[in-house]
Amino acid sequence: MADRINPDFQLGDDMTGKRIVVAMSGGVDSSVVAALAARTGAETIGITLQLYDHGEAVGRTGSCCAGQDIRDARAVAEKLGIAHYVFDHASRFQESVMDIFADEYMAGRTPIPCVQCNMGVKFTDLLNLSRELGADCLATGHYVRRVMGDNGSELHRAIDPARDQSYFLFATTQDQLDYLRFPLGGMPKSQVRAIAEEMGLAVAFKPDSQDICFVPDGDYAKVVRKLRPDADDDGEIVHIDGTVMGRHKGLIHYTVGQRKGLEIGGQAEPLYVIRLEPDSKQVIVGPKQALAVASASLRDINWIGGDYEGPMQVKVRSMAKPTKARLDGDKLVFDNPEYGVSPGQAAVFYHEDRVLGGGWIDKTEAVTQEWLAKAVA
Repeated sequence: MADRINPDFQLGDDMTGKRIVVAMSGGVDSSVVAALAARTGAETIGITLQLYDHGEAVGRTGSCCAGQDIRDARAVAEKLGIAHYVFDHASRFQESVMDIFADEYMAGRTPIPCVQCNMGVKFTDLLNLSRELGADCLATGHYVRRVMGDNGSELHRAIDPARDQSYFLFATTQDQLDYLRFPLGGMPKSQVRAIAEEMGLAVAFKPDSQDICFVPDGDYAKVVRKLRPDADDDGEIVHIDGTVMGRHKGLIHYTVGQRKGLEIGGQAEPLYVIRLEPDSKQVIVGPKQALAVASASLRDINWIGGDYEGPMQVKVRSMAKPTKARLDGDKLVFDNPEYGVSPGQAAVFYHEDRVLGGGWIDKTEAVTQEWLAKAVA
């Protein structure tokens, strides 16, 4: 199968004298990218960034960029006969990803550390290292596509919708996109694993990364408490009508749209987290219809859609279905009520398969009851 795969690294037909740097996390995806790059005949260099070391995470598989994963990346590079370098960026990772993760939770927002990682250590630091090495491109194992359009490189969803990672790459700049390559975007994961098996890579059946890489057991609150010891301040759970329903164990345990874990049973209707109030340390709850949002204010908008001005769709969570919306300055206005829109998450803009950009959700505006009644009628 590997012999029949001809991924386009978009460096021209003649790869003589070309140099490709591959971001190697130790997983099957980046390992296959390295193997495919080496097959082109271009000089291939693998780089792994050591990003954290929690002690308990060192020997854990299914994460990335620490311990066993670094050893796996090194073993793959040795088998392929390519150079491999490890750079320690742990302090930079803590500052640009982990600290922001903790601070966002403390502020009552829901962070996306994978985007922060892509914006910082991966697509800034690693990209700069690649250029310093004189590479013609930096290739990664992300499931997205770089498509050449009439006006240059464009970012598109992956062919396999179950693997698409475009939501997490909305902050990629045009300059970065011109240099990056994503050779797996046109393949299903099953094909990637088959290539790894055929090429004899030991990581062929290694489990995929789960949850957030620096959260060893999925307990986000424990990591926040470790970074911010005062994170467990309790407070009131308050209904949107002002009724105090009980007490919570700390804002870091709750996110907008959450239903389970409120420990205020016996209500006439299910209650959801509507918003978090960090100043008063209150968790505001209410019925599902109170989650309906008409618009959202965005910050740090990144636009890679060129001069596109047509209709667009937006995703407000990685697993959310795209919904119609329009952008008015830094205000995102939904065509229909949208539920579970959480400050701290990203709003990513699409036109069909193309990623137009996105921004961070800063504030939301609730739907008026009159508009909601018309919308659901």
